[in-house]
Amino acid sequence: MNVDLAGRVAFVTGAAHGIGAAIARGLARNGAGVVVADIDAAGASAMAATLPDAIGVAMDVRASAQVEAAVAATLARWGRLDILVNNAGVNTFAHRVHIDTFPPDEWHRIIGVDLDGLYLVSHIALKPMLARGEGRVINIASIAGLVPLRLQSAFVAAKAGVVNLTKSMAIELGLRGVLVNCITPGSTLTEGTRRLFYGEDGTFAARVQDMLRHVPLGRPAEADEIADAALFLADPDSSYINGHILCVDGGWTAGYMM
Repeated sequence: MNVDLAGRVAFVTGAAHGIGAAIARGLARNGAGVVVADIDAAGASAMAATLPDAIGVAMDVRASAQVEAAVAATLARWGRLDILVNNAGVNTFAHRVHIDTFPPDEWHRIIGVDLDGLYLVSHIALKPMLARGEGRVINIASIAGLVPLRLQSAFVAAKAGVVNLTKSMAIELGLRGVLVNCITPGSTLTEGTRRLFYGEDGTFAARVQDMLRHVPLGRPAEADEIADAALFLADPDSSYINGHILCVDGGWTAGYMM
């Protein structure tokens, strides 16, 4: 997908790998300066080095001082911040259990990154956007925030929170020039999902076909297909889209597949 992002600066969390890396590449390919923010410092630097105009920053979305420093580095480099992509997120794989046995520390870890972290980064990164009176925020949730899944109570709760927080942000910030939207991906091919689901020796490989029976297209998404949705929302011409939840799931949530 081609859009004109020349002169704009994007800040992408969780951008060293997977969907975040695909979004960072798409933004850079279309002319944006890109901040590759990730808790994996080496990965962030390596990813940024592959882009034409980018910096890598080590950042835990739960650490306000690190987020402040990363936003300051962005402003020092480019003097502006136009697009925030809240992509950083985690799920549980060792604790696929019912809520009555779901470990409290695992609950707090997932909520801390997926929901609290999104709030904290937005709280800080919005300041330069609001000072200029324009900007875009793109939150990455999941179909699990729309259609709950079993044995992932914390992830489901966090992503449902992201969906409604997006709408709340949109109605608060629209008149101040900042548009806020959300993407809810279905199952997506990344290094992590290949190890867990789509590789021959993946932890949950035996369940993949059962899962894909609920997807009318019969396959997972490529990360670039999620990135194209982010480009659409970041496009300056997408100027009347605010508070929208863009489901990129191959039809998974369209209805029950018999």
